[in-house]
Amino acid sequence: MGKYFGTDGFRGEANVKLTVNHAFKVGRYVGWYYGREHKAKIVIGKDTRRSSYMFEYALVAGLTASGADAYLLHVTTTPSVSYAVRTEDFDCGIMISASHNPFYDNGIKLLNGYGQKIEAEIEKKIEDYIDGEIEELPLATKEDVGRTIDFASGRNRYIGHLISIPSRDFKGLRVGLDCSNGSSSAIAKSVFEALQAKTYVINNTPDGTNINTNCGSTHIEVLQKFVVEKGLDIGFAYDGDADRCIAVDHLGNVVDGDKIMYLCGKYLKEQGRLAGNTVVTTVMSNMGLYKALENEGINYEQTAVGDKYVAENMLKNGYSIGGEQSGHIIFSRYAATGDGILTSLMIMEACVEKKATLCDLAKEMRVYPQLLRNVRVEDKKAAQENPKVVAAVEAARTALGNDGRILVRESGTEPVIRVMVEADTDELCYKYVNSVIEVIEAEGLAVE
Repeated sequence: MGKYFGTDGFRGEANVKLTVNHAFKVGRYVGWYYGREHKAKIVIGKDTRRSSYMFEYALVAGLTASGADAYLLHVTTTPSVSYAVRTEDFDCGIMISASHNPFYDNGIKLLNGYGQKIEAEIEKKIEDYIDGEIEELPLATKEDVGRTIDFASGRNRYIGHLISIPSRDFKGLRVGLDCSNGSSSAIAKSVFEALQAKTYVINNTPDGTNINTNCGSTHIEVLQKFVVEKGLDIGFAYDGDADRCIAVDHLGNVVDGDKIMYLCGKYLKEQGRLAGNTVVTTVMSNMGLYKALENEGINYEQTAVGDKYVAENMLKNGYSIGGEQSGHIIFSRYAATGDGILTSLMIMEACVEKKATLCDLAKEMRVYPQLLRNVRVEDKKAAQENPKVVAAVEAARTALGNDGRILVRESGTEPVIRVMVEADTDELCYKYVNSVIEVIEAEGLAVE
C-alpha cells in the first residue's frame, strides 16, 4: 500500500485528499514515463461525478505538457477503458472514478497496457514525483506538445464487444437495470435492448451529485423493490464506474458476487470453458461458496482482498473466472478487469442456456451467516500483533473448527481493523466477533 495509491488507485475527497495538482502531476509523470522512447498514447475515461471533469482537464494538461497524446472516452465505464487499452494499442489507461464512494470523493485508476491495474513500482515512482523526490521532468515544446483527441468511438466499439458476447439473445425476458446514476447510464440499456430484452431502467439520470446516492449495487434494496413491483424476470445493479454487479432474482432475492461466481463457474464447467477447473476468490468470500464449489468438483484459490490480486492470480495461472463478494467479477476470456455489464450478460446467458430462473441457479449455494465489524485503532499493526488479541483470535478459530472461520485484517484505506466471523448461526458470529473486539478495546488499542 502506497502513500497515495491504495488497492484501487488514488482515491479521496475531491480537492481535499485528491487535488487537481495531484492529477496534473500524475499526468506529467505518466506522459513522461510512457513517452521516453516514442510518442505516448493515453486513453482517459471518467464517471459522472461533478469533479470528474475537473480532474480530466488536469490530467490532460499534465499528459500533453509531457508530450503524450490524450484520447478522451468521456463518460464511460472502467472496463471500457481497460478494453480500449488492450485493443487500441494504448500505452496506458486512466479512469477517473471513486467507484461506489459518495459523489464528493473521486479517484484516479491507472491501467497498464494489458488493461489491468498498473504495477506497484510505477505507482511508487508517481508518488515520489508528487512529493518532489524526483527531479522536475522536462516539458514538451513546439511540435512535441501532446494533442487532445476525442475518442467517443472507442466507447461504441466496447458496446459492440459486449453485444457480441452472449451466445443467444434475450428476447422475451424482462430485465431491470439500476445504473447508480453513474457510468453505466450511457451504456447498459443500449446493450440489453440490442440483445432484444425488454429493458426497464432506474437511476440513469446523473446530475453530478447523485451518483451512488440511495441507488446501485450498494443500495440493492431499491432494485429489489423495483423488480418485484414491475414483475420482472431479473435485475442487475451496478456501481458508479460499472466494474461490479449485484443481481436480483424475480422474487427479489439478492444474488451477490459469491453466488454469481458459483453459478457462472458451474455453467462454464458444464460448457467445458472453466480453465483449470478453478474459481479464484478473495479470503472474504463466504464459506458457503467453497462448500458449493466442492460439491460440484470445482477447485478454488484464495487471494488477498482486492480485485487486482484476483486478476494477478488469474493471469498467472490462466484461469477463466474470479472475483469478490462485492460483485467485482472477472471473465478473463473477455476482459482484464471486473466488468459489471459483462457479468450481467454472463448470468443472462446461463439462465437462457439452462432454461432456468436466476433463483433456480443460485439457490443451490447456501450462504453462511457472516458478521463483519470495523474497529478504529491508532496503530493497525500494533493492534493485530498484540499478544492478547492474537490469543483471542486463535481461541475463536479453535472453537469454530471446521464449521466456521474468523478473519482479522487491516483495512487498506482506513485506520481500521476488520473482524469477520462466519458460522452456522448469527449468534455464534456475534459471540466470536465480539470476543476479539472486546480484547482490542480492553487493551486500549481502539479509538473513538
